[in-house]
Amino acid sequence: MDETHAFAADIFAAQPFTQLIGAELVAAGKGRAEIAVEMRDALRQQHGFAHGGLISYLADNAITFAGGLGLGTDALTSEFKINYVRPARGTRLIARATARGVGRRQAVCSCEIFSIDDRGERLCALAQGTVVAAAG
Repeated sequence: MDETHAFAADIFAAQPFTQLIGAELVAAGKGRAEIAVEMRDALRQQHGFAHGGLISYLADNAITFAGGLGLGTDALTSEFKINYVRPARGTRLIARATARGVGRRQAVCSCEIFSIDDRGERLCALAQGTVVAAAG
């Protein structure tokens, strides 16, 4: 594990909500992050799809990690927008975020969220957000 991934893993492990839902930091590097969660009934809505709040969590957290790693510091989301493309079915969700524009104190990031099943990956949501360096 390189230094950037180790830094991200320490922050990830300190997030109680992340631990509650069982999310996993799959990958982390300069300006990029991948976060996944295994689906289970408690994370679904009444029609059996992944709950929109779960998808939103994945987008928000992946965007924050990508932006923070791009900035080289701990960070906070200052805003984000999400578009749900299709209902998320499957056994696993994964969010892949990239910092698209990094300044001194903020980064603009994009994120794609995929549902995964035996047929492969299907895009279920797109998000974009702004991340700011956490006040220290």
